[in-house]
Amino acid sequence: MTYAVSVDTRPPGGTSELDELQRVGVAALLENGFESVEEITGPDGMEVKLLDTFVGVYPGGALLKVVVDAPALEFAEEAVRELVDELLESTELLADWTVERCQVELHPDQAMESLDAADGPDAPPDDLESRRARLMGLAGGSTPTEATGTTIESDAIRSKIRTMAPRLTAFDLGMFGAREEADEGTEDESLISAAISTEDAELAAGALIWGTDVLMDELFQDAHALDREGSNVAECDRPMWLLDDLPPRYALQYDARFARRFLVTAVALTTRLTEGSFKRLSCVAEELVLKLLLREAEVTLETFGLLDEGVSSALECFAVLVYEDMDHEWLYDDSMDGVDESEVGAALGIAPMGISSWFTPFNEDRYVHPYAADEPDPELDSDPETDEGTAP
Repeated sequence: MTYAVSVDTRPPGGTSELDELQRVGVAALLENGFESVEEITGPDGMEVKLLDTFVGVYPGGALLKVVVDAPALEFAEEAVRELVDELLESTELLADWTVERCQVELHPDQAMESLDAADGPDAPPDDLESRRARLMGLAGGSTPTEATGTTIESDAIRSKIRTMAPRLTAFDLGMFGAREEADEGTEDESLISAAISTEDAELAAGALIWGTDVLMDELFQDAHALDREGSNVAECDRPMWLLDDLPPRYALQYDARFARRFLVTAVALTTRLTEGSFKRLSCVAEELVLKLLLREAEVTLETFGLLDEGVSSALECFAVLVYEDMDHEWLYDDSMDGVDESEVGAALGIAPMGISSWFTPFNEDRYVHPYAADEPDPELDSDPETDEGTAP
């Protein structure tokens, strides 16, 4: 079975950020190391085949994607961890780097297949998190009790996610319903629940930042897969990470070009969210990007056991305040297909929602990145007088 293993590697603490030349050098060293490997020896001599790799170096370290063919999730993660450890150790300039995270990103459609992949008396536990805990114990050399290990990890993740909240600079915690941060005199006061604490709001905001990394990574992978296959989401043989969660009625039109436009839109939106210039969502594509981002935040919180009622309400409050309307949800309802072009839609003031208008700004005050924006119609841009003057 095919697994995509994410590996986060970093230089020693206290090391200054990598400049552009250093990043190029690190990428070359890692890529050369992977090119020399075809198979990895996993636990108990199990052969794990190396299918593909991706190296992304940023100022603070490197994010690796290692695609392998392995019998089960545990074998994939442990084999890749050992490979990367050996690669770093054998590369003099990277010998002090460490692996901070090594984890399979399992496509939802493959989850049950992975859980059933191993059998016999030594088969791993049935649920995914227990399997991860078991693997962490094996990799760490000493095995704490499952309950203690889970509690320690959950507390650490909770703290880490909360510290990410300030990076969502476009909003204060009142946007997530934190009463002490909210203006109780606003007309939106009815949306603010007393049950939403500052901690819940910080977890929700931090999860959006965490989810942004996952969102970008998965969109990059989808765009790469579609470009390599020369196909679209409906016909691509490779599983999609995110694009198949867009409205199914347009799946044939989600090709590599669309994927790149959607990715650039996601970059533009999350940039505005994190550098403070966000005002309003600009187009249907941004509404759909935010829908996916909210889902990534929920999955992150749920994965670490942090999605309780208060945090869920904080995310819901944020969504209600950010979205001007929820018309984009009709794209997932085939019975509403074409309502935006009907007399009823016109009477209700519904903006066009067909895929041809997804990257069109709602009005002149909205921003859509030039790469993603709809190309101008040459017939509308042509000058009749000029055309007549140059005609033979």
